[in-house]
Amino acid sequence: MSGPILLILRLLIAALLYAFLGWALYTIWRDLQQQSQALAARQAPPFSLVLKSDAVPGTEDTQPHSFAKTEIVLGRSPTCDLTLDDKTISARHARCAYHHGQWWLEDLGSTNGTFINGEVVETSVVITDGDALRLGSVVVTVKIG
Repeated sequence: MSGPILLILRLLIAALLYAFLGWALYTIWRDLQQQSQALAARQAPPFSLVLKSDAVPGTEDTQPHSFAKTEIVLGRSPTCDLTLDDKTISARHARCAYHHGQWWLEDLGSTNGTFINGEVVETSVVITDGDALRLGSVVVTVKIG
């Protein structure tokens, strides 16, 4: 073969290689964009808490406390997402977090413990709609959705 034909073949193969690499990078970029849009669309379902105090019978909030966050800290501290003014509640008593497609409850080392439907919370447990959480002497009813 002559020199010019080999040069044209080399340039053609190089152009095809760069076109393939460009197509592969574009495909990866497009898939990443689709995955990020799917993750952004998958949000936590609405989460609300209704308070009822055992210390004062008959007291119940008529207005639920709704949250748009995926992590909610409950406690007596003003920095908590839901501040509960009760001496039986620790400063940072418990945490509700949304991950793996479910809401979870975790005790944050509280003094008087955290209970879900009468059971002691020792590890993270799944919360469902209508569960009753007891933090100290305060009962909180969960509303999901």
